[in-house]
Amino acid sequence: MTTVGRWSPNKVRARVLDGTWVSPEELGGMVLLTPTSIAYTGTSASIGANGSVEFTAVTSLELRGVFSADYDNYMIAMTAITTGNDSQYWFQLLSGTTPATGTDYTHQYLVGDGSTVGGGRTTSDTSARLAAGGNVARGGDVIYFYGPYLTQPTAMRNVSAQNRSGGIRILDNAATHSLSTSYDGFNWTIISNTTTGLISVYGLVGA
Repeated sequence: MTTVGRWSPNKVRARVLDGTWVSPEELGGMVLLTPTSIAYTGTSASIGANGSVEFTAVTSLELRGVFSADYDNYMIAMTAITTGNDSQYWFQLLSGTTPATGTDYTHQYLVGDGSTVGGGRTTSDTSARLAAGGNVARGGDVIYFYGPYLTQPTAMRNVSAQNRSGGIRILDNAATHSLSTSYDGFNWTIISNTTTGLISVYGLVGA
């Protein structure tokens, strides 16, 4: 359904070829979301004007209120540099300010480092290994959350380009959380190192 007029409360509209204006829900695609609040451990973190979160020398970060009934699936884009050569980000789902800390996470990884390929799996864990950072220059991560707000188990998937001493490294992580619980946010922690970068959360329209 097209909409006459450019704006309505809390909606961004785009002009299409016939001169009408439509919402992102009518076009499909991704919508950048703003956390209701954040918490962190480290030097600084703040929510920008567009909803992205910039952080400096932190060891943990919480993004609250980013998952809702508006979307089933989400994409997180992150670019960061860490103080450690091979820094792992460990994720937990959040309900309000309460993290899901039970032994309900299973995670699997594949890693490519030069001509070496490896992998492994961990079950009954209290967090999920998703994303990784290197200490040479900013690397990149894309992380998908499938159905975190729905009252069903949550699946997660990440591809990481890690710019580290010794060269580029690619990681492919997947994880599940087995409880049929609704979650509206997530946190991550880096052990023994700090990280500086930018993270953005997008709702996937029609996915």
